Amino acid sequence: MATALSPARTRLVQEEIKPVIGTRILNTKEELLAGDLGPEIRELLEQRGVLVFPRINFNDEEQIAFTKTLGTFAPELQDGTDHKIHKITLDVKENPQSAEYLKGSLYWHIDGTMNDTPILASLLSCKVPATWGGNTGFCNTYAAYEALTDEQKAEYETMRVVHSVWATVFYYEPEPSLAKLKGMQRIGENELPLVWNHRSGRKSLVLGCTAHRVVGVEPMKSAEVLVGLREWATGEQFSYSHEWSVGDLVIWDNTGTMHRAEKYDPACNRMMHRTKLQGEEPFEE
Repeated sequence: MATALSPARTRLVQEEIKPVIGTRILNTKEELLAGDLGPEIRELLEQRGVLVFPRINFNDEEQIAFTKTLGTFAPELQDGTDHKIHKITLDVKENPQSAEYLKGSLYWHIDGTMNDTPILASLLSCKVPATWGGNTGFCNTYAAYEALTDEQKAEYETMRVVHSVWATVFYYEPEPSLAKLKGMQRIGENELPLVWNHRSGRKSLVLGCTAHRVVGVEPMKSAEVLVGLREWATGEQFSYSHEWSVGDLVIWDNTGTMHRAEKYDPACNRMMHRTKLQGEEPFEE
């Protein structure tokens, strides 16, 4: 009597981009949407920080479906409306609410430092690339922490940092109006550990343009710590700059990386579509 053969398990097809950050996933759209690879992709994302799906050409519905194979889909806004895809563009006609806010995305940051639990990951697909520039830069804050000396780790372990959105304004507008400053300050501040102790046992650095000051440290030393660690974490060995082609999809682990949009023509109508995975781990228990 013939025995039915079980279907062969889909294999994750991948290639490393750099030693400590970035992996390309080369599976077909159909294989990714089937969902079988979801757990393996999630595990690889935590290990590698950034996953690139070259010219996968997901439409919005496919991107949403793929996002759901990786975890809990996070709505864009907490206002009861159903904004499943968020358009990332400086074009105020397409993005009237957050085009101004996106100016801060040109500087290294972690999404959600004003929240107790940040999003787990973002998925970004390219619809219209920039006419020049417009890469997205990433750096692995797990690897940056792990490469510190034991003495540095001991020093930074106990430090706490105040994060604020208002501090980011000065990156792109050195002399803002008082009204704009007060509007940003109404968002508030959030005190977080400089070193995030993850449930997995690994540790990462919590940095970026929202990092305003180290608690209990005099201003010059505080600035030295935050700028020095940003410079360290974004160094060549820990970072990757993705040059976009139409149809590319990139996922990054928001809990173990920083990212930024690199300078581009603000009038070029660069357009990205974003989905997000709901956060699963607070900055501190």
